[in-house]
Amino acid sequence: MTNAFPRGPLTHSDLLQLKRWNTPTIYNGWEQITKRDAGAEGFNIEETRDFMPQMGPMVGYAVTVVIEPGNASHRKSNPQAGVEYRRYVAELPGPKIVVVQDLDKPLVLGSFWGEVNSNAHRALGCVGTITDGAIRDVDEMTNAGFKALARRLCVGHAHVHPVRWGCEVEVFGRKVSPGDLIHADKHGFLVVPPEDQAGLLAASRFMDSNEINTVIPATRESAGRPMEETLARLEESIVQFGVNVKEQFHRTGEW
Repeated sequence: MTNAFPRGPLTHSDLLQLKRWNTPTIYNGWEQITKRDAGAEGFNIEETRDFMPQMGPMVGYAVTVVIEPGNASHRKSNPQAGVEYRRYVAELPGPKIVVVQDLDKPLVLGSFWGEVNSNAHRALGCVGTITDGAIRDVDEMTNAGFKALARRLCVGHAHVHPVRWGCEVEVFGRKVSPGDLIHADKHGFLVVPPEDQAGLLAASRFMDSNEINTVIPATRESAGRPMEETLARLEESIVQFGVNVKEQFHRTGEW
């Protein structure tokens, strides 16, 4: 028997549909199909902040860059780094999320992001950023349609300059590689490796449907009923939820 969730590249339609759900729902699907430890991998383990929660979730493929705004020497040692970095971003398929590791942390000495850089990256096919440093010009970034999860706000940009890019980075306790699929919202972010991407939409859709057809109706239909009846109905729905998951994801032994 073949697995219910085929492997292959995600279409633009798939990405738009993934954007309809919040990040915890996508995690619920991912944990069923991954061979990784879903209890310790995939999501940020340090607190981050969504500065544009009204924009909803963002979905895209990771492009990565490392910065050190407090170190002025980078501009002198590689003055063309900005041009080379932007070419790297432009050459990759979108939608893209820029993942920025700030070497200055825990200090925040300057922001890579502001009105100009967010608009420039939007033109290069990027929909937002995750940075363990800071952002500024938050209203202007929002107007550009460029979403940001970051550690904090700050006033200046200091000596910000790309140090290296197209490499593995670590932000908020989570390692991210170029090409990883990212789903992010006000709850945090999920990093989905290439081998788990193809089945993600179908798995997430199934888990959401399973909830709304078992446990959720049981809780809402129990209003005003005797507590013993409520407990029995709830336990029944939880068992059915688990049975559905087992039948859907584990019948082939592949996941």
